[in-house]
Amino acid sequence: MSSKQKSSQNRLAYQEFSTPDNSAALERAVPELPPNQQNLRVQASKSGRKGKTVTIITGFQCKPETLEKLLKQLKTQCGSGGTLKDNTLEIQGDHKQKILQILTELGYKAKISGG
Repeated sequence: MSSKQKSSQNRLAYQEFSTPDNSAALERAVPELPPNQQNLRVQASKSGRKGKTVTIITGFQCKPETLEKLLKQLKTQCGSGGTLKDNTLEIQGDHKQKILQILTELGYKAKISGG
């Protein structure tokens, strides 16, 4: 490649210092509330899942790393699969009572919502 081609690919007009890493500044700040200040809702849902029941836990206000740890713990204690979608945990199967008990033991304020 000639120097002209290299300069046309890098269209930077001015840079005072080395390349800054703005990824930390661009991330949205998530307040990390302690478990006893979070109001969680536990509900079972079948809609949009071809008749399969999924237990959904919403209302988290914490970092994704914390949610991943909690998801792993809930999946092992329920003996089923699950996923994390947009600060919402989904556990396969109807485990409302068991999840409610686990969350209250961990110090979360959780309620069963829906029928």
